[in-house]
Amino acid sequence: MIIQTKIASPIGDIVIQASENGVTYVGFYPTIITTEIALASTKNEHIINCAQQLNEYFDHQRREFNVVLDVQGTEFQQRVWQTLSQLPYGTTQSYSYIAQQLNNPKAVRAVGAANGKNPISIIVPCHRIIGMNKTLTGYAGGLDRKKWLLRHEGMTL
Repeated sequence: MIIQTKIASPIGDIVIQASENGVTYVGFYPTIITTEIALASTKNEHIINCAQQLNEYFDHQRREFNVVLDVQGTEFQQRVWQTLSQLPYGTTQSYSYIAQQLNNPKAVRAVGAANGKNPISIIVPCHRIIGMNKTLTGYAGGLDRKKWLLRHEGMTL
């Protein structure tokens, strides 16, 4: 069973979903990935931990996350998301960089597609991906949120 809660943040409400094995989704309300959910009326340690770490991030008390994840995706998507998770706070990279890290430099478009399907916003920092020409590229939460997150991490745009 997937449990869901919603927390307030400086960039709008954030939905957190989790199974008994880990966090399955973090995204901006009202976008919700799973419809078979129960509201977090019962305590779920993964949701509690995730909400706490996100609040610490927004309060400038956290730069890295150690949330247990239970995300579904192809092997390639999983590899992209793992590589994204290694991007340091306050830095940006390109799809090309991620493809090179995966030893597959021709997979730039596939990396972009996997990045766009990232179900764990902020924690798996897809907002840190920008275009090769240093322009902001798409973000599921919207470019205004992407700008805010990058500025929050000390980036000048």
